[in-house]
Amino acid sequence: MQDLLTQIAALRRPRLLIRAARIGAQTYRREARLPRLLGYGVTLRLGPTLIRLMALEAEMNDKRESGDAGYSIAAHVDVLTAIMGESRLLRDQTQIAAAPPVT
Repeated sequence: MQDLLTQIAALRRPRLLIRAARIGAQTYRREARLPRLLGYGVTLRLGPTLIRLMALEAEMNDKRESGDAGYSIAAHVDVLTAIMGESRLLRDQTQIAAAPPVT
């Protein structure tokens, strides 16, 4: 199984969705966005949060591809923005953990 960052890098979505999500990810604030998407009172670590967001995004993408009337492009961009923001936090956290100790 691929790790989370590899799965995120392998996502293929329309260019406009990705561009909008990248713009939103520049000002991503976890404490403001995650409660709206995953429910209030939910505090998750980065890995489990990304897994839930990826599952939510996959459902939205299925709706988009099937032409479902319940599909919301704004909600899809919101979830993609959260995925990008969370993956950046995870990448930063992994780099800090892998950095050699300063002596």
